[in-house]
Amino acid sequence: MERRLIGILRRMRTIDALCFLLVLIFFPAGLYAQTPRLQSQGAAAAGMGNAFTAQADDPSAIHYNPAGMTQLLGVQAMLGTLLAGGTTTFTSPTGATAVGDRNGSIAWPPPSHAYVTANLGSLGLSSLSGVTAGIGLNSPFGSLTRYPEDGPFKTATIFTTLPLLDIKPTLAFKVNDYVSLGLGADIYTFSGLFGEGHVEKQFQWPGGLGIPAGSKMELYGKDTAAGFNASLLYTPLRNADGKPLANIGLVYRSQATLHLSGALLANGANVSNANATLVLPQVLSGGIALWPVRDRDHEWKLGVDIDYVGWKSVRNLDVHLANGTTIPQPQNWRGSYNLMLGTEYRWLQLQSLTDWEVAVRAGYIFQQSQMPDATFDPGIPSADVHIPTIGLGFLCHENGTFFGFKCGAMGVGPVKPKGIGLDLSYQIALYEERTITGNRNPTVDGIYKSRLQLGGISLRFLF
Repeated sequence: MERRLIGILRRMRTIDALCFLLVLIFFPAGLYAQTPRLQSQGAAAAGMGNAFTAQADDPSAIHYNPAGMTQLLGVQAMLGTLLAGGTTTFTSPTGATAVGDRNGSIAWPPPSHAYVTANLGSLGLSSLSGVTAGIGLNSPFGSLTRYPEDGPFKTATIFTTLPLLDIKPTLAFKVNDYVSLGLGADIYTFSGLFGEGHVEKQFQWPGGLGIPAGSKMELYGKDTAAGFNASLLYTPLRNADGKPLANIGLVYRSQATLHLSGALLANGANVSNANATLVLPQVLSGGIALWPVRDRDHEWKLGVDIDYVGWKSVRNLDVHLANGTTIPQPQNWRGSYNLMLGTEYRWLQLQSLTDWEVAVRAGYIFQQSQMPDATFDPGIPSADVHIPTIGLGFLCHENGTFFGFKCGAMGVGPVKPKGIGLDLSYQIALYEERTITGNRNPTVDGIYKSRLQLGGISLRFLF
């Protein structure tokens, strides 16, 4: 059957190609996975609602505000992950229902992060003490959604995934006690070591053109693209110990264009090579952090961030087949604003835990929807969403003990940390109910209710 299918499609003349195009337009499939933004790229920041642009005082500064790396002494490293689970419930106007999940109870592999920063002065380059270098790896855009293969909108989607990685070489320079600047690259790519190793969309064929109805269709593609980021951290006020009492942070992240190259499959058989263009949005972030209390015993921080995400760059995801056929996929997304509020209270001197720091965190995030009804894709639970957050942080300094062992003695050979930290976060994303009408694929019209839960963990090492 697969060989027969391939033969039929390879012999398609112009009229066949036009018919093929008309069918795909009539049953639009949203042919490439969409690109939600994963804001939480460090558990400490996530616990305080990602209001971290003007704080940026751990290695996740590489993501949140690279200029903040100048606050980090010596060599520091962080690695962690975000466990995401939850469901989207759909009810059509006729009463048909479907429940989507993250391809299981928890998305796998989970979005993860790793960062390393090094103050060049701490490495013996005294003339470069104002320069900090870093390298990061995370997944700032992505999706993973699965629906039943016999669901009411199976011709639109049954599975989407976008395991996109961002490699982030970064430099930060401390101009003076008031101003630090950051500059970095964002190298977006895919890897077979992480998920499918490509963007992928699956749906069921409605029938016709010699392709059996119900055939599982799959579109996939991959590419590597580059963008850049530029950042500033301004500290107008410090305490007697030189620690910030007020910070202002600004970050600009540029667009990046992925020219996705892959194929269209039917029941696993290659129908045609295919390509599409995906423009990742520019992002402008601004934040203010204030410390009403900051002394040698306690720190209390309040922060607010605002992001603008230029989703209007996603105008279409037209698919171009090898036979010259173009399958129009207009998207016409709109730019969105995100509001993040966060607070952190930290105990620096605990009698019961000598040489430990303990922090409690809380926050709130509001994100606007970016998809219009006409091009809404069930693969992304796009609606206005409210996200309360909480978090805990622990940092054991060199002379602190953990189950009788000194934290500074837990290294391997001569590499022993001066501190070991553990940060935990929990977020619950409460999406507003959304009713879709007038979609290009009528089977998508209906009511969507989504709720996601995200648990974050990060380990931090100070050398």
